[in-house]
Amino acid sequence: MKLDDFDFDLPERLIAARPARPRTSARLLVVAGDGLADRRVSDLPGLLRPGDHLVLNNTRVIPARLEGVRRRGPAGPEARVAVTLMQPAAGGGWEALARPLRKLAPGDALHFAAGLTAEVIARTDDRAVLRFDREGAAFDAALAAAGAMPLPPYIERLRPADAQDVTDYQSVFARHAGAVAAPTASLHFDEALLRDIVAAGVGLSELTLHVGAGTFLPVKVDDIARHRMHAERGHVGADAAAAINAARAAGGRVIAVGTTALRLLESAADADGILHPWQGETDIFIRPGHRFRITDGLITNFHLPRSTLLMLVSALIGHDRMRAAYDHAIAAEYRFFSYGDASLLFPRE
Repeated sequence: MKLDDFDFDLPERLIAARPARPRTSARLLVVAGDGLADRRVSDLPGLLRPGDHLVLNNTRVIPARLEGVRRRGPAGPEARVAVTLMQPAAGGGWEALARPLRKLAPGDALHFAAGLTAEVIARTDDRAVLRFDREGAAFDAALAAAGAMPLPPYIERLRPADAQDVTDYQSVFARHAGAVAAPTASLHFDEALLRDIVAAGVGLSELTLHVGAGTFLPVKVDDIARHRMHAERGHVGADAAAAINAARAAGGRVIAVGTTALRLLESAADADGILHPWQGETDIFIRPGHRFRITDGLITNFHLPRSTLLMLVSALIGHDRMRAAYDHAIAAEYRFFSYGDASLLFPRE
């Protein structure tokens, strides 16, 4: 398929700059069979079946956006620099997006708030590699003081990040720090909804996929089969694998909360649909033609045109049904993207 097959026009007014309050009041478009239904996230307990199993991504977003100055040598000139951490680099340090990248050189010192400093140890055409002056808990504490939540570019064009985003851009079950973008379907859940889902007989399991800034990188090739995905670090524990396998063996549906959870499930499942404990990096690219091994449904937000996430949705429910769902969402003025509304998607049986 071609990139243009995943394009659509979206009025800017439908891009959500803030999430729904409360979280569970967000609208939910249900795509099942041949129908579309307008509901709310709070309706989920009644939309799922006893025995179904939701899979949550418990990654925690770090305050990966840093503003500081570049210094070149003890008496060299200073220049402002903006950095977004992407992922730990092989051999230590962090890969990072930077502005202005072309003015950085190995050996440059970057100075941020809270006394945090870094050295540029390498630079490529699209990123820099930084080595910070501290590690572990000391680095985490300095980053918490100096950094800001890394809102997606389409929100930053509408407004700057602020203190409210520290809470809004984090799921209530975020436990393992390492993501530089939120698994945004998770943002619709609160503790009360999770309790109601369990009370309805639906199981919950957690896994971890640290979402990278590469999730916002555009597809630049017309033939989507030639696109190469960014790698992201993930972990599936033995207890989660056993619970998900047991639910599926008993006839329950495995429903991923977010495309990140889905990508990790499909990476860790074998050809027979058995999920295994797993740890490593995945660059799986799920597009039309993918044979789903274990995923029976998906809760996800509404995604950018021409994006790999829209291609994943099309792979799961079919291209025509994806088009119909997005046409409906636009006409009904659903709110789009990271802080927007959600959908509950099932393949046609």
